[in-house]
Amino acid sequence: MKFMNKLMGAVLGGAMVLGAIALPTTAVARDDAATPKVVIQVSDSAPAYWNLALNNAKNVQKDLKGAVIEIVAFGPGIGILKSDSVVANRISEMADSGIKIVACANTMRGQKLTKEDMNSKIGYVPSGVVEIMERQADGYAYIRP
Repeated sequence: MKFMNKLMGAVLGGAMVLGAIALPTTAVARDDAATPKVVIQVSDSAPAYWNLALNNAKNVQKDLKGAVIEIVAFGPGIGILKSDSVVANRISEMADSGIKIVACANTMRGQKLTKEDMNSKIGYVPSGVVEIMERQADGYAYIRP
């Protein structure tokens, strides 16, 4: 029994050493051939916050050509996607430029909003929080300005 414990300890110890050797030497390693992906959370009601989130998305789009960018609005941040929002024109422009922009259907139900209340260029997801979780599981970087 002692022999088996020692053997298992040696095997596990060796696996840990090999795993450590295989780890990247930088905090964030990015394969330059891989497409950068980012999901941006908008859950604040302040227009200044909305503009910051939109500026972040535009900067990623400009600096990382071909990046996949998704903006997810939920909770108090859902107002950013309403058709009468102070940033409605920016939302339309960003959607036209290839940025995916989605609203949380849970929040819309809770606030009694319909698709007619929203910017016509956006999409919808059942749950904003779950959408962010799924994107992170798919390897997206997460930004909450």
